[in-house]
Amino acid sequence: MLSRRLFLGTAAAAPALTLAAGGTARATTAETGLASLTTNAQPIGVEERRARIAKLQELMSRQKIAAMLIESGSSLDYFTGIRWWRSERTTAAVIPAKGDVIVVTPAFEEPSIRETLQINGEVRPWNEHESPFELLAKAVPPGRVAVEPTIRFFIIDKLREASPKLKIVSGDGLVRACRMHKSPAELALLRVANQVTLEAIRYTHSKVQAGMKASDIAALISAATVALGGGDDEGALVLLNEASAFPHGSHKPQEIREGSTVLIDTGCKVHGYESDISRSWVFGEPSAKQRKMWETVRRGQQIVFETAKLGVKCGAIDDAVRGFYEKEGWGPGYHLPGLPHRTGHGIGMDGHESPYLVHGDETPLEAGMCFSDEPGLYVPGEFGIRLEDCWFMSETGPQGFTPFARSIDDPV
Repeated sequence: MLSRRLFLGTAAAAPALTLAAGGTARATTAETGLASLTTNAQPIGVEERRARIAKLQELMSRQKIAAMLIESGSSLDYFTGIRWWRSERTTAAVIPAKGDVIVVTPAFEEPSIRETLQINGEVRPWNEHESPFELLAKAVPPGRVAVEPTIRFFIIDKLREASPKLKIVSGDGLVRACRMHKSPAELALLRVANQVTLEAIRYTHSKVQAGMKASDIAALISAATVALGGGDDEGALVLLNEASAFPHGSHKPQEIREGSTVLIDTGCKVHGYESDISRSWVFGEPSAKQRKMWETVRRGQQIVFETAKLGVKCGAIDDAVRGFYEKEGWGPGYHLPGLPHRTGHGIGMDGHESPYLVHGDETPLEAGMCFSDEPGLYVPGEFGIRLEDCWFMSETGPQGFTPFARSIDDPV
């Protein structure tokens, strides 16, 4: 996935729909005729979250770190079960190397925070006229304090003001050590999320008609995703015609016509775990160039699987794909026409997580790591092709959550 929030083709909170060519969404989710695939999906349990905390605390003790500070976001959910958004009102947790978690949150949000807190912990509320940073400073034990890598600067800055002697260090390595390797329960959720997304694309592929705009197609995908049980849909990135040559699209309006390249990049969440799938095809009969380019990208996906072995560095996978492309006349390197972005990214509770399948990433592949596989090709002014599926590294080799696309004529 290349961030789906950035460009045209997103459909906000789209209902399910019946569309005439170039029409607008005007129906209900029930009209898709799709059944939920997530009914039996099991959320992460309390014992697994406790084991995560125990692992983090062991790592902190080994590294002589007194505590980890985490604000609202996926890592807070990962360790505590608390799902909360970021705003100017700080909600954050202190996870000490020994003892229970302490959560600081606005007083009027305390009931909601307690509702999702899944581990032993104390909630310390602050009222609107009070400082959450004073509470955080009191919650932090003496010694070095690691901060989760996405924490916003103002929180660190205000915490330093509240406790000038505090020694703050990066917690990136600690978070990576916990989150990079997915458990069987996490892998199961990722598999279901990707199955939902693939079925949503399959449904959409069957409904595309001449005259449709990118927003019409995005609405179809969103409707199908909801009907299939996918949550937290950000909207699909739908790129048509020349816009498909820009990985994040173009502001120039496009619509379906004979020979249109259709590129869809979409995903959803199931109990907090993300999917990410891209499919490209041609409306009508593909040209020889479209067909050849599609087959080259599909071969690039296969090279990822052929290169991925335990102990191989993540960057070597990107190098292998890029080497093949250069022999085919693309590039060189990250230059256009060719593949200007990395071959893949880690995925889990965030759409993009470390490690990355990019030149120079020295992380060795280990069992439980999860990635996207998306070696697209783009020709500015003409069209682009991106195929993307997610996979995980097992003890016996790479395993896909969904099957690869079969052909440009049968892309789903």
